[in-house]
Amino acid sequence: MSVETLPEELIDFPFSWRGDHLPDEIEVLRKEPVKRVRTIAGDEAWLVSSHALCRQVLEDRRFSLKDTSAPGVPRQYALTIPPEVVNNMGNITGAGLRKAVLKALNPKAPGLVEWMRSHAAELVDGLMAEGAPADLRGQFADPYSAGMHCHILGIPKADAPRLTRSLDIAFMNSACPVSGAKLNWDRDIAYMVERLDDPATTGLMAELAALREDPEYDHLTDEMLATVGVTMFGAGVISTSGFLTMALVSLIQHPELTAELLADRSKIPAAVDELLRINLSIGDGLPRLALEDVTLGEVEVKKGELVLVLVEGANFDPDAFADPQKVDLARENNTAHLSFGGGQHYCPATALGKRHAEIALETLLEKMPDFQLAVPVEQLVWRTRFMKRMPERLPVMW
Repeated sequence: MSVETLPEELIDFPFSWRGDHLPDEIEVLRKEPVKRVRTIAGDEAWLVSSHALCRQVLEDRRFSLKDTSAPGVPRQYALTIPPEVVNNMGNITGAGLRKAVLKALNPKAPGLVEWMRSHAAELVDGLMAEGAPADLRGQFADPYSAGMHCHILGIPKADAPRLTRSLDIAFMNSACPVSGAKLNWDRDIAYMVERLDDPATTGLMAELAALREDPEYDHLTDEMLATVGVTMFGAGVISTSGFLTMALVSLIQHPELTAELLADRSKIPAAVDELLRINLSIGDGLPRLALEDVTLGEVEVKKGELVLVLVEGANFDPDAFADPQKVDLARENNTAHLSFGGGQHYCPATALGKRHAEIALETLLEKMPDFQLAVPVEQLVWRTRFMKRMPERLPVMW
């Protein structure tokens, strides 16, 4: 009588939606850094969790981001944006717009740092005038990030709330198609097309509008130009606000770090990189599709299979970072984290994202040095089924 081997039971991914501690599954994965999982969409994928193998996936062009949106391939979750927009920076490069976009994302752009400082100070002064408790996400991180992107795009800061509301659907992780996703996208595209025709528009959107008079850019439609604005606002705001919110959570959890920064503000840039390493704001895996059979560690990934890079696994890998749970501003390799991705899809706004966070921390530590949670940490409500881990509110007092 033969004994049949039962198929391995797949674990569900993502893991915990809470961002105040590392999911327990991370340590279990150390013994199996390429692990078969089941995604929100119900499809199978390979979850990669060691720093070395995560870097391999991100840097190997046989693993494609663009092809994760192709029809019929395994998915992490249902698409909430048009498939062709998934490889957005590749599209921008192909359209000849990369130079203009990178120029807009440069934190050394004239007046940008001064504007960020002024806006951050205005927001903190405002919430302090109202009195504690205050919501550091809703009253600071979100409007600070949205306002900066409105400034860069050259659109009215007053329109930031309406555009920010769209992100609740645009970055939702759903097992099935989201009925309001197309309405959401079409509304924001229409808004950005209006800005192209608005003589009051400045910044990047004005530069893009001017290209319509250049014969070299005849191939670009208004919708293609508007897509640049929609995606830059969406991806930029959700990333910078999500990280900043979680950086503040980390500071609250590590009062010794806050004390170190108050004693020496010159350590803030190093702190931002270490906060990027330990932050848990990335709630899903960075997706790639294997374009051919590839050996990954001890696993043979087949052509057409989905691979998910687990950034928190890489960033807390003891083989890459000694004593990874420790917050160490003197860590020699604290810029080796993968929070900005890697390879050809390394985030083009890395310098801007860091400067944005540095100014936010400088402002808060100057004006509100003793901020702390106004509720027990167990009372924080964590958003579920979303591309970013974040508390719905971050109530603080001072």
